[in-house]
Amino acid sequence: MADPELQLVERRIRSFPDFPTPGVLFRDISPLLKDPASFRAAIGLLARHLKATHGGRIDYIAGECRVAASRAPLPPRAQRAELEIQKDALEPGQRVVVVDDLLATGGTMHAACELLGRLQAEVLECVSLVELTSLKGREKLAPVPFFSLLQYE
Repeated sequence: MADPELQLVERRIRSFPDFPTPGVLFRDISPLLKDPASFRAAIGLLARHLKATHGGRIDYIAGECRVAASRAPLPPRAQRAELEIQKDALEPGQRVVVVDDLLATGGTMHAACELLGRLQAEVLECVSLVELTSLKGREKLAPVPFFSLLQYE
């Protein structure tokens, strides 16, 4: 990984061993979000990827919205996809990229793609800052292309 911006982003990903359960290595992006240089680097890297891949053909960026990265902890075996979108948020045929901070099992991104499909949007790609490759979430997204800045087991 020679790219200095990517190295800056990677240095701001914090790891918590054995959380939320023994054997799990939790990846936390909070330090990246509160460091302007790292956050700017992450956004720049993702933007360059999207511009190189899709040019000016993206109509919307879709993502899950949280306040100050807070949420209740999920039970270890939880599988939920409680996503909502306004019915008139998109017009049929509009081109959308789905963005999330982390891809684990792929459940949230898959649900977002399905929801956007119901609105007849064209999902061009899913992207994330971090991908946990051992959980094989990208397989759940197929045939939608997937890109991540950082990959961890």
